Amino acid sequence: MRVETIAIYPIKGCRRVEVDEAVVQPWGLAADRRWVVVDARTDVALTLRDTTRLTQILPMPDGDGLVLRAPTQPDLAVAAPVDGPLRQIRVAFFTGPARVADASAHEWLSEVLARDVRLVWLDDPTRRPVDARYSRPSDRVNFADVFPVSLANTASLAALNDLILESDPLHEPVPMTRFRANIVMSGAPAWIEDEWIGRRLRIGDVVLRAVKPTDRCVVTTIDAETGEKGHEPLRTLGRHRNVNQELLFAICLIPDTQGKVTVGDPITVL
Repeated sequence: MRVETIAIYPIKGCRRVEVDEAVVQPWGLAADRRWVVVDARTDVALTLRDTTRLTQILPMPDGDGLVLRAPTQPDLAVAAPVDGPLRQIRVAFFTGPARVADASAHEWLSEVLARDVRLVWLDDPTRRPVDARYSRPSDRVNFADVFPVSLANTASLAALNDLILESDPLHEPVPMTRFRANIVMSGAPAWIEDEWIGRRLRIGDVVLRAVKPTDRCVVTTIDAETGEKGHEPLRTLGRHRNVNQELLFAICLIPDTQGKVTVGDPITVL
């Protein structure tokens, strides 16, 4: 079993950036989901549930800052607002402070998204605890929905696509990008990751706890490149991977140690 791909999502909900290696920090991969776009009026984080236009924004890491890219706009460099004003925002089940970026970022993003928004940065990633039902008191998470790192299995995706084609032979295969995983592995049997919950994995230099299967939502039905909406894979997950009303694909990990993961690294179950 090996690491097939590694991806980070510098701004939650926007396009992925695939990397050859990544540093694993206690709250997730370095540069992953440290930024989020919030509604200017409510201060609630925007996700693909709110606007599929997020798929047109490619945020490239640049030190602690970003370079924003979109087909309709010139590139914009955004510095990390280290001394920027704090703003109370809401992301998933978390409400707390984040630092507000420069006004030029708000204007750029508001133009692309066709709504009034603000860009904020999680300056202190120790601020947000992980769901206490699955974690230790010291565990922390970035702006991901719930857990610091996600792991998906190429064989499980192939098995899921087989199930989709059984019911709809003309349906295009669902790509792995729909699941927005940080780490994708190959060389393992389909659904083997279900058996790892409660165990630890060694990936590269890092040991991580497998704490929970990932409950999928409507975001998986949105094409990560175009923003087009459909019905799969949720329809098939609902028939074949529905456990206590949770539609399961991939698993959630919490780092026990820090270090580096690299494409090609072996994955070992401890």
